[in-house]
Order: sequence, then C-alpha cells, then structure tokens
Amino acid sequence: MALMTRAGLLLLLLITSVPVLADSAIEVRDFERPVMAERYRDLTASLRCPKCDAQAIDSSDSPVAADMRERVADLLREGRSDKEILDYMVARFGEFVLYNPRLDERTWLLWGLPFVLVMIGGFIVAVFVRKRKHAQVRALSAEEREYLNALFNREGSE
Repeated sequence: MALMTRAGLLLLLLITSVPVLADSAIEVRDFERPVMAERYRDLTASLRCPKCDAQAIDSSDSPVAADMRERVADLLREGRSDKEILDYMVARFGEFVLYNPRLDERTWLLWGLPFVLVMIGGFIVAVFVRKRKHAQVRALSAEEREYLNALFNREGSE
C-alpha cells in the first residue's frame, strides 16, 4: 500500500511539473557562424517587448516577443545589417522598442537636457562661489564699535 501511494505521488508530481517544463523551454536558434549568434543575442537584448513592461524580447515569454525574436533571426539569415533590422522593428513597432532612443529632432531634448542642466548647475555654483569669495567685509560704524566694546568690558568684569 505504501508503494502505491509513493507511485501515485510520483505520478502526480510528474503530471503537475510537465506544464512548468513546457513554459520554460529554451528557444534554440541555429546560425551558420558564431558571429551571427552573437549579433542575434545583442539585438534581442536591445529590443524592448511592446507588450511587457520594460523587458527585452530575449527574456520575455510574450507571443509578440517570440514573433519578434523569430523575425530578427530571419532578417539575420537574410543578411540584413543590425541597422536595417532595428529600422525594420522601429517601423513596425515604433521608437518604443529601442532601449536607447536615436538622436533625432524628436529626441534631442531627451539627450541634451542632462548636459544643459549640468551646465546650468555648474554656472550657478560658480556664481555663488565667486560672489562669496569677493564679498567685501564692511567696516563697523562707531556706534557698533562702542556697543561691542561695552559688551566685552561687561563680560570681562564679571
């Protein structure tokens, strides 16, 4: 009887683990040259899944990401350059699929704003430092000197 429960438990474990193993299947892409495989890995890591939140297509389980990976592999086999493949993906899915947006008339502010802000901050710091360095110490008036002397003399006598 104990053998029966062990066999049943093992069978139950096998049945429940099959769907988990099926979901984590690794896609294998065969390329003629290792350079092509490296390009494939680089491209799929640099493309964002349009359906997933901030996840590259190389690690996404989304059907859209699987189709994108397949299309990247097909374009590589056709002999397309990395730029052509990225252009194709941008034309199809929009600029969002690129983790590093391109510098053009729509993204110049995105790329230039950090440099401008650093320059403005440096200018403000330089102005404050210069102002503080060149601040003049004004002389005390006669009235202020008398008041200070009275304070020192009072403290010294106590």
